[in-house]
Amino acid sequence: MTTRPNIIFIVADDLGYADLGCYGGRDAVFGPVSPVLDGLAANGLKLTQGYANSPVCSPTRFGMITGRYQYRLRGAAEEPINSKSRGSTTLGLPTDHPTLPSLLKASGYQTALIGKWHLGYPPTFGPLRSGYDEFFGPMSGGVDYFTHCDSTGRHDLWLGEEDKQEEGYLTDILSKRAVEYVERMSEQEAPFFLSLHYTAPHWPWETRDDAAKAPTVKDNLFDLAGGNIHVYRRMIHHMDEGIGWIMAALQKHGMADNTLVVFTSDNGGERFSDNWPLVGGKMDLTEGGIRVPWIAHWPAVIGKGGESTQLCMTMDWSATMLDAAGVSSHPDYPLDGVSLMPVLKDASKSFRRPLHWRMNHRGQEAMRDGDWKYLKVDGNEYLFNIPADERERANLGKKEPERLAAMRADWAAWNATMPAIPEDATVSLGYSVRDMPQR
Repeated sequence: MTTRPNIIFIVADDLGYADLGCYGGRDAVFGPVSPVLDGLAANGLKLTQGYANSPVCSPTRFGMITGRYQYRLRGAAEEPINSKSRGSTTLGLPTDHPTLPSLLKASGYQTALIGKWHLGYPPTFGPLRSGYDEFFGPMSGGVDYFTHCDSTGRHDLWLGEEDKQEEGYLTDILSKRAVEYVERMSEQEAPFFLSLHYTAPHWPWETRDDAAKAPTVKDNLFDLAGGNIHVYRRMIHHMDEGIGWIMAALQKHGMADNTLVVFTSDNGGERFSDNWPLVGGKMDLTEGGIRVPWIAHWPAVIGKGGESTQLCMTMDWSATMLDAAGVSSHPDYPLDGVSLMPVLKDASKSFRRPLHWRMNHRGQEAMRDGDWKYLKVDGNEYLFNIPADERERANLGKKEPERLAAMRADWAAWNATMPAIPEDATVSLGYSVRDMPQR
């Protein structure tokens, strides 16, 4: 292969592990929920042991854009960054930090973010200040799909750093913008890197046909009295349909074979998600909060129908994309992510990949190494054999005290290499057991 690949990094928001058909999800009342993504998996690589850098959105996005553990940056200590941080000069991605788009841009790639940013607000922070040539989307964590207002009621749809009024359902608007970008890139020689970061299927619970509902949720985007599995699955289907439009555009211009398309979620599922067989969800370091779908499609390199149990997390894909483009990391900011190119080329390949997490929320700690997982929540310690017990119900800590002690020590040694969680870091919970029963 003589030309560097185009790269499209598609990230869903709060998508559960089994929400897609190819991960065991059941059909909805209207039929298959994710036929396009299921097709990309069937014609590419599906990873069944892939994780997010965090069980909540903005910390994962710090890991994703830097290729490094998010704990190294102050803004990522927020769980998550909320709309009250607008105007902050500390809660965001420092513009002098190398990023996946800035490194690709410096090597000759065209770069664009279409969709959610959630890494701080201009004028101190922003996509155009961190390596993207173009930006269209919301800056905050969640917006209404029709009014495009954030949880404070402020309009939050941008073109570059200017407010952009646009009519329509946000998922469709983002998909159509991405198609337009692919069309435009087909007319020039340089390879492109497109981050397509949907807000779907994040609250509020609105389908393409729910414009009339928007005024009723504007004062509480968490939409705590709304939603159901049928609305939620239709939201996923709208996103899947848009991805189909993008793949058709790549095909039309003869670009599909040498475009690496990666799909995942920023964290595990939320209220209406299907995480089977995992337990927990967003904000939890149990498997349901961090294990997410991972699909990679690149016909020039990836064989059809591959499935891998390789352990990996979000920042590994950042390292993989740089590797695929032949781009090195910045020497002063070495990657924590590890390239998965050997697995992309041969799904039977695997390598040891210990993974570590921590959360201010409930004092959570976790480590996955091979089959084993160490977990600490609310001061309670657990040890699980994940292939044997994906639901994390059989605590083997007392049966294997030496393994528990070794993994606890390994986690502590890793944690000692990271900055401490700042005293003023905040945890923002949109709802509690007062709103719905515990999972």
